[in-house]
Amino acid sequence: MEMKSAIEALGALAHDGRLNIFRALVRAGPQGLAAGRLGEAVGMAASTLSNNLNILTRAGLTTAVRDGRSIIYAADYGRMGALLAYLMEDCCQGSPAVCAPLSEVVNRAACTPAS
Repeated sequence: MEMKSAIEALGALAHDGRLNIFRALVRAGPQGLAAGRLGEAVGMAASTLSNNLNILTRAGLTTAVRDGRSIIYAADYGRMGALLAYLMEDCCQGSPAVCAPLSEVVNRAACTPAS
């Protein structure tokens, strides 16, 4: 990921409503949520939701697919992973004291079952 893309993604997330939307979509999983259900989940009016989803989609953090009369929004996990990797790249020059706790956070957040 290039710096310009990272700045656009971080800028899109730097708003409480958009961050709530994105987190709701991450929780929903790859199947995503219909716009109406998403609006209910985050307590946002349709016009405000639409504007915020457009910003997140332009930043590449969400995808939108039409399903009949509904639009299903989902988090773009590839883009989210690329952003996290960009932020963690060259983490503290490999200092275990700093990087180990961050790695633990990433491992806890991974979508894999605990062994």
